[in-house]
Order: sequence, then structure tokens, then C-alpha cells
Amino acid sequence: MVSTERPHSVSVAGVVVDDQGRALLIQRRDNGHWEPPGGVLERDETIPEALQREVLEETGIKIALPATLTGVYKNMKGLIVSLVFRCEAADGVPTTGEETRALRWATREEVTELADEAYAIRVLDALDATTPPAIRAHDGVNLIPKAGLQQPWTVHGRTSPYPPGAGP
Repeated sequence: MVSTERPHSVSVAGVVVDDQGRALLIQRRDNGHWEPPGGVLERDETIPEALQREVLEETGIKIALPATLTGVYKNMKGLIVSLVFRCEAADGVPTTGEETRALRWATREEVTELADEAYAIRVLDALDATTPPAIRAHDGVNLIPKAGLQQPWTVHGRTSPYPPGAGP
């Protein structure tokens, strides 16, 4: 079956965390929203290359690779699947770029005040850096509760990375 619908795009975002446990947020120049740096993968680009490029373009910071995948997020309205990584700065000084109006190191509390829920949760998941990565759906602004997307699961009163009846 061939779908006539527009395909999903894949994006990456890097939550750069400093030694005080704060996350680097950017304020987008186009809409003024606060979020972690990131963007859509280019056609012949690997995921780590896209992550490195997007964080560097938007913050002036080169990140250390590999970075830790902390969440997968699907925008149910915008047809975007985002892979979010917890990152450490390897080089550079935070600076605004062509797409960035402002930068800010934010605590957990500041993240929830500055960013829409759909972006704040990405940063909080990265700050918590739980395993396995969070898998969530949203409408572009707010989270959408969906069956099967809550991780980790509780199995026999204990937390498990596998749904009931699955696993090693």
C-alpha cells in the first residue's frame, strides 16, 4: 500500500548539560520559543553528524560524541520524529547564531517556566538520563497520553525497561 500522505521528517536535539546540572536552551529567532538546539537531518547526514552540526550552528558549542539518546518524541500534528540526546560540551563558548535570538543555562525549574511542555519534557528527560530512553507523543505544544508510551513499566512491583510479558 502506497501512502499519499506526507512522510515524517526526523530531527535531532542536543541537551547540553554543564557541570552544575543546567541545560543550555536557545531562544529561536523565528518564533521566540525556548528549546534545546536541534533541527532536521539533511539527506546524506548521519544522526551524530546532524546532532554535532545543529548544536554547533545554534550555540557555537562543539559537543563530545558519542552522546546519550534520552528520548524519542513524535509530533502528532507536525509529522516529525525527534531524537533527543544528552550532550557534553567539548569546545567552544555559547554564542547566538543566525537562528538563535538568545542562549541560557537553565535549571530544571527554569526549563519548565521557559519552554512549552513538549520541549520542556525533552530537557527534563535528558537531565534525568533514564534508561531506556523515554518515548512520548505530543501535539507540538502539549504531551498526548497514549497507551504503551509510558516507560519504564512496572512489572511485579518493580520497575522494568520491558513491557509486561516481554524482555530477556
